[in-house]
Amino acid sequence: MITIINPITQYMKNRYIQKALFSSLFACACMACGDLADPVMEELDLDRAYTPTELTAKIRNLTSIELAWKTRSDVDHYVVEFSQDSLSFGSIIRTVTVEPNELPLLETFDSETRYSARVKAVSAIGASDSKWAGISIATAMENIFLPIENGAIDQNSARLRWPANSMATHILVKPGDIRHDITEAEVAAGAVTVTGLSEATRYTATLYNATKQRGQITFETLVDGTPVHPEDDLSAVVAAAASGDVLVLYPGEYKAYTGVINIDKAIAIRGLYPYDKPVVHTQFALQPGSGNVIVTDLSMDGKYLTTEGSPETSLDYAFVYSASGTYGTLTVKGCEIHDYTKSLASGSSSVVTEIPGITFDNCIVSDILTVSADFIDFRAAYVANLTLTNSTFNYCAPGRDFVRLDAAAGLSGTGKTSAVLIDHCTLYGVSNTQDRIVYVRFATNTLEIRNTLIAATDGYYTNQSGSSQPTCSNNNYFNAAGFYTEAYVAGAKTDISGTHTTLDPGFANAATGDFTISNQALIDREVGDPRWRD
Repeated sequence: MITIINPITQYMKNRYIQKALFSSLFACACMACGDLADPVMEELDLDRAYTPTELTAKIRNLTSIELAWKTRSDVDHYVVEFSQDSLSFGSIIRTVTVEPNELPLLETFDSETRYSARVKAVSAIGASDSKWAGISIATAMENIFLPIENGAIDQNSARLRWPANSMATHILVKPGDIRHDITEAEVAAGAVTVTGLSEATRYTATLYNATKQRGQITFETLVDGTPVHPEDDLSAVVAAAASGDVLVLYPGEYKAYTGVINIDKAIAIRGLYPYDKPVVHTQFALQPGSGNVIVTDLSMDGKYLTTEGSPETSLDYAFVYSASGTYGTLTVKGCEIHDYTKSLASGSSSVVTEIPGITFDNCIVSDILTVSADFIDFRAAYVANLTLTNSTFNYCAPGRDFVRLDAAAGLSGTGKTSAVLIDHCTLYGVSNTQDRIVYVRFATNTLEIRNTLIAATDGYYTNQSGSSQPTCSNNNYFNAAGFYTEAYVAGAKTDISGTHTTLDPGFANAATGDFTISNQALIDREVGDPRWRD
């Protein structure tokens, strides 16, 4: 008996078998992979657009949410919905239509708020809309404060600004819990003057709209002290000062005295205005018994003319420890330091002493040439803490080591620890002759480098067996392979944190010393000297 098979019936039977087989295979795959929560595609359905895949969310500029996903050529556009109810989407607060070439999508929202976003694809070939892909992310605290204007800070008050007509109710300033209630006129102007502050104090001001925080800014009030003017002999003024005095230098170029200034007492030497730094052509030579020395907001230029028409003179050290003895801490903040032939800070092999701490913060240091010396160079002195923060070092130690702390005579191996911290710094072209950034041979030492951008150098961290393994976190190395490449130099210790990147910062103009970065990932991660991310 001949059986005639209906082609349509056979086709439908084959389709049923194929679909059953596909379903069985999918079920097996699910069981093999464990519990697959909310799979993007449960079955092959050519009548529906594909659900967007690789959906990511990032926070940009504190309160903007950036969404991105993998696009497809068969999609006409995407629909994005935002909600504040953690992926339940019971209340949609914003809907956006996005074409594939418009990604990534960037939308601005309130600060300190968790939002959910979902995306579906709308087909270009007539298929049904895709299923939704969802994600959740929280915005950061916003900051609507505008930069503080030059002249807005004095000894006892500060003028603070934000965009005019932005709603705000009060400002709280700490320390002191000073509250300033904002008037309607001040809201309209976007500015207030906070009074009742103390001199030479670092404050944090927080802007509120009722209980919601809208911004935060830090500033330091000016200091009262002994006024010094450009026509004064700075060396004589320092010699005549008493221990504990504060010398306040007015703007201008100090030519009455150039050269070495000895400091043998605890003293503070500060520029009056951080935005108009006085220019001094000096080397500060610390003497035993100097106590704690603070140098703030100066422009230190190591080159000068002794007389008009004479050859230019160059100083060798910016800061030098002159002899063995007792010293306090050295703190250098907000300074521009350039064109010294040897070192930023140094103590020769004849200076056997203990130095509790040396700090450079918020400084720009350039063209320290390290001729027969290293950049920070202590051969026999014990430096307990060396701290470099929020600073830029450009063309420093072009042919030598960046930090050199040797085994101090009679002090190394006696239970003391020499600690080096480099945090939020930008290092460009330093030690660019395959030299070391942390050449530390003190018997017990800790080396920590974090949030730092190192670029354009063939230097590396260290190859000393006595140097501890550098503790690294959130650094970026651009054209600086020695800091992460194994066996770059025999015995070299590299960044093994697994948190570093090698991204191009997109410097505005490195040749002229403008290290403003344009790479958004580095901006978001707050890598490098903060001044270049504003």
